Amino acid sequence: MTTQMKAAVIPEANARWELQERDRPEVGPDQVLVRIHACGICGTDAWMAHGTLSFKEFPLVLGHEGVGEVVAVGEGVTTREVGDRVGMPIIQKACGRCDFCRGEHVKSFVTASNCASPTLTGVNVDGAHAEYLAVDAGGTVRLPDEVSYELAAPTLCSGYTVWGAIRRADVKLGGRVAVVGIGGLGHLAIQYAKAAGYHVTAVTHSPDKRDLARQLGADDVVSDGAGLLEAGGADLLMHTNNSHAAVADAMGGLNPWATVAMMGIGFDEMTLPTLPLVSHSYRIIGSAHNGMEYLVEALDFVARGEVRPMVEVFPKERVAEAYDRVDSGDVRFKAVVTY
Repeated sequence: MTTQMKAAVIPEANARWELQERDRPEVGPDQVLVRIHACGICGTDAWMAHGTLSFKEFPLVLGHEGVGEVVAVGEGVTTREVGDRVGMPIIQKACGRCDFCRGEHVKSFVTASNCASPTLTGVNVDGAHAEYLAVDAGGTVRLPDEVSYELAAPTLCSGYTVWGAIRRADVKLGGRVAVVGIGGLGHLAIQYAKAAGYHVTAVTHSPDKRDLARQLGADDVVSDGAGLLEAGGADLLMHTNNSHAAVADAMGGLNPWATVAMMGIGFDEMTLPTLPLVSHSYRIIGSAHNGMEYLVEALDFVARGEVRPMVEVFPKERVAEAYDRVDSGDVRFKAVVTY
């Protein structure tokens, strides 16, 4: 096996991504070495590339939506074998020794935010925008044979996020789900909610996305909270875009005891309608990756063909172009780079 590999490297904040030669990582105890076949580019990658979020000094190799094939297994690994098709989501492992870890919590985004020293793929250790990655075996998930690498990659973050929110919200059977924003998260939220049997209303101000929302499975498409209320309201409002104002407005269409699941991160101020919040007993939850079992379920929806991420695929030689288009909002809806 070659000792060198290609990796997409960001030399410094706001620099263009470069395809460089790097040493291929060696597999260690409890690790597997994965030959990467594809990796998605997430909005969080853009924040780290700009230096808006900083967890590791430049140069960076990002990528927490990596998928590929196990080509070597380290000492002590019994759960993975050479030839396994695996994905590598952002949360690789917790430290296991801090006060938070003493609670033996389910591994989730809460782990990433509260463990004293978590290992986060593509965040504080090198990620999957490379030809090879050595990763803790517990930080991988096996992929269904029916799912292509190109469709599995965005499911590891975007699909995982929206399905985890639906599961955590625990909407009643036959309930109504509204999705605010039809983008990387929103286009999947519509599909997952519909596949799970809910009545789905898309909330968007973009005329060009109304037909698309219906094609994705939305039963109704409205532009604001008043339209949502007229369409029958919602028991779950999924915040998938970067506008808090749009979500606060859409809350005007909620049914009593509804839940608002916050997944999109906006940089505007969020002003909540406090009287309706109290009088209708609304619940607001933050949600991201809520346990690996939900990722398995999210992948199974894709394997059955009930959910299909919309992707644009780029070869590794065009990784800089792929990132630039994500950064400018010019990808509909997920960029996936093949390695």
